[in-house]
Amino acid sequence: MTDMKDNGNTARETLARIIDTSSPATLLSCGNLATEVSRIWQKHQKGVDVRTLDTIDPNANLFLDQVADLALVTETLEHLPHDEGALLLGQLRNYGTHQIAVLVGETPDWAFTDFIGLGFRRHAELENDNGALTLYTYNLDTYNHKRAWNNPENWANPEMWGKAWW
Repeated sequence: MTDMKDNGNTARETLARIIDTSSPATLLSCGNLATEVSRIWQKHQKGVDVRTLDTIDPNANLFLDQVADLALVTETLEHLPHDEGALLLGQLRNYGTHQIAVLVGETPDWAFTDFIGLGFRRHAELENDNGALTLYTYNLDTYNHKRAWNNPENWANPEMWGKAWW
């Protein structure tokens, strides 16, 4: 995906638009901006569950008892060791969070390839008071697209589809 400059919108407006589009009933937030936008959504929607992670050590209290519809991460990866940040994003993704949106500032520890390697897509570059931010997203529904060859009709032994596992 090519870079997309989004100078007309702030990071807050972009996150609000993501929340509005996905209409989550459960939100997981990590970072001041993520928590602020999540709380505003919770105030205007009945029954929304918002859980907040500590930006200093988000992996210590990661809520794994409930799958979040949407996780927002801001002002976190820039301050964590790369391994801790990758663990956070990997756990959010692997435990079934339906959508993840990450806003990250320029940092030598995180590159485009790190996010692509975790299954994220780069969507926008935003200007903020503290500099440039890049929006990366992950959507479980669109991550692994259907392949035409991966079905019983195109299988070598269609009668064995779903019966034998190697």
